[in-house]
Amino acid sequence: MTTVAFHTLGCKVNHYETEGIWNMFKDNGYERVDFDRQSDVYVINTCTVTNTGDKKSRQVIRRAIRKNPDSIICVTGCYAQTSPGEIMEIPGVDIIVGTQNRKKMLDYIEEHKKTREPINGVSNIMKNRVFEEMDVPEFTDRTRASLKIQEGCNNFCTFCIIPWSRGLLRSRDPENVVKQAQSLVDAGYKEIVLTGIHTAGYGEDMKDYNFAKLLRELETNVEGLKRIRISSIEASQITDEVIEVLDKSEKIVRHLHIPLQSGSDSVLSRMRRKYSSDFYKQKVNKIRNALPGLAITSDVIVGFPGETEEEFTETCNFIKDIGYSELHVFPFSRRTGTPAAKMDNQVDDDVKNERVSQMIELSDQLAKEYAATYENEVLEVIPEEHASEGDQNMLVGYTDNYLKVRFNGSQDLIGKIVRVKITKSGYPYNAGTFVRVMDNATNANIGAAQ
Repeated sequence: MTTVAFHTLGCKVNHYETEGIWNMFKDNGYERVDFDRQSDVYVINTCTVTNTGDKKSRQVIRRAIRKNPDSIICVTGCYAQTSPGEIMEIPGVDIIVGTQNRKKMLDYIEEHKKTREPINGVSNIMKNRVFEEMDVPEFTDRTRASLKIQEGCNNFCTFCIIPWSRGLLRSRDPENVVKQAQSLVDAGYKEIVLTGIHTAGYGEDMKDYNFAKLLRELETNVEGLKRIRISSIEASQITDEVIEVLDKSEKIVRHLHIPLQSGSDSVLSRMRRKYSSDFYKQKVNKIRNALPGLAITSDVIVGFPGETEEEFTETCNFIKDIGYSELHVFPFSRRTGTPAAKMDNQVDDDVKNERVSQMIELSDQLAKEYAATYENEVLEVIPEEHASEGDQNMLVGYTDNYLKVRFNGSQDLIGKIVRVKITKSGYPYNAGTFVRVMDNATNANIGAAQ
């Protein structure tokens, strides 16, 4: 049997797509092996969100070639899309496919076996207006299933290369979204995470259809689905219709990731973000009225070109005012090819690092404050794995409002919805005690996947 091994760099969307590519290989009779093992084919799914992403991608490609000079090396993903020439220059790379036409990878492999010539299958992403369907009926190692609903982004923020690697916004056919959601639930998953490059922009390229309508359809038409999580939603996408859906929903969890990037209006304007801090705050207040106890997480870029001490303080104060439950903090990275990389007044690395550690400290403090409000409460958790390799009796999982909880429990609880009492709040973990199982549906696939 022909073997294939995968290595994925980067974001949730890449991980989803690797599963989709694996599915195509599986349907063609391939067997999957670990990336460190000998394999006939290696697929490296690359990332280009920072220059470091490019560098790491090149390192992994070279490592695979060194270890397996006789294997077929396929490179795909964002870095492959933006810099196919650079990758082609690495001796030993056989096939390059970008962020589209992944279905052709298998044909290219067969063609390469005959000709032994390298193949560059990357085409202009900006011309693409159609979502590439890739079904993932189940995941290799997860209890939460991702479901990719859209591709691309039209925003062109000054720090971001992603529109050039992913193209413009395209939405997946709603029927296919609902169908795949049903097959994931049938495979035993209780929670589905809706994901994409600009997730809640879903439907902006459609007539008479939008993100709120999709959420309604998933809620009413997918039998057995317990939780819907939205991976990310921009402030501008929190329409009154979306708020109404969240308000009425029994399944959408009390957690939203709403990217901020900066709390200073002058920085937001240089970033070319499409909102002011005041607009963002109004949206958050509106959504909190609809969903009391909502956990809001966010992304923040620290040390954007020209960021003064005053602007940084504005961001810190704004973040305290909103009261996030956790932040993802990124030092500004000069991404070659973006307008921000060429801007004057680049912030000195020492200043940047100092601000990053201040911001992480603030995030930890806010996370602890949010978690403390749930001490002694009983919450629903889906256990995902054992807390540590050695301890088979401690499980870890997330509550619907995204608190990470460790508690005593047996292997058979993994993937089920259980009630857990938070005995001691903290960050990154809360301690809990198992109360009871919420449902008795079979989780055969999920148990096996662990």
